[in-house]
Amino acid sequence: MSSPSDHHLFDAGNVVLQSGRTFPGMHIAYTTYGTLNADRSNVIVYPTSYSAQHHDTQWLVRDGGILDTSRYFVVIPNLFGSGLSSSPSNTPWPLVGTRYPDITYHDAVRVQQRLLAERFGIERVKLVYGWSMGGMQAYHWASIFGDQVERIAVVCGAAKCSPHNAVFLEAVRATLTADPAYQDGVFRERPVRGFRAMARLYATMALSQAFYREELWRGIGYSSLEDFLVRNWEANYARRDPADLLAQLYTWQHGDISDEPRYRGDLAAALRGISARVMLLPGDHDQYFRVEDNRRELAHLRHGELRPIPSLWGHRAGNPLANADDERFIRTAVQELLED
Repeated sequence: MSSPSDHHLFDAGNVVLQSGRTFPGMHIAYTTYGTLNADRSNVIVYPTSYSAQHHDTQWLVRDGGILDTSRYFVVIPNLFGSGLSSSPSNTPWPLVGTRYPDITYHDAVRVQQRLLAERFGIERVKLVYGWSMGGMQAYHWASIFGDQVERIAVVCGAAKCSPHNAVFLEAVRATLTADPAYQDGVFRERPVRGFRAMARLYATMALSQAFYREELWRGIGYSSLEDFLVRNWEANYARRDPADLLAQLYTWQHGDISDEPRYRGDLAAALRGISARVMLLPGDHDQYFRVEDNRRELAHLRHGELRPIPSLWGHRAGNPLANADDERFIRTAVQELLED
């Protein structure tokens, strides 16, 4: 875990999960930026994405940034399985290996809501903004806490993990667990070959065919395609605990706002039940959070807008750390959403 000064911990106690199992001593790591105003009306929640910790995504939280700290109080809750919040890597026996409880987005956002209410007295959120798994959490926030959420920005995300997306995640899981270090549901050592294979598989889907055809990796400091795959993709996933990565794959794959007693799997009804304003920002070259999925969701939303990001960066268009054009596009859309 990173240094205590880098983030705070919220102890949620013994949490009964959507599965019916109890997660003892469940905790969430979070950071805050900006100043909470007197009536607590300037709150933005910014959940993290797959394998990310707040260090990886906080770049857009700054004065004048996509999430402007001169105006808003921004809270980044680290998703369970991140290695900072409750995760396989920091959960003691007996909840290890195959005994680790499966966590859904429903579980995650309920604890996040408790964090805001119990730690800060926040009862209403101006915006939930999220990219990828963060966007799926934004959708769950709007569905579960409809009377508390004014707006959501879903950036390269969806209300439900699509079948094609689920198949991709199966491939990621199979690649990582094919490493001989994985035995009887437990990683006995670091899966070096598994990390390498997983990273290369992931790189095929997270960026578009046009990105590779145009060799856009050259513009962000890589000398060859192999250099990009090794120093960017392999290095990125090798930072994390492999069991944590598997835990988040489960959360992602089972993402579905309609998977609850109110809707019993009726996604259209769940979408109609959202009262918040919804801005859908898919990447027009994203290969697993497709524009068409958001377009189908839009048909059922009461207050929705679809604004695809025109970008060859595929899924990474939604996290444009090295892409000024996509950052400007997202910033403009979010500013308009917040000011409406």
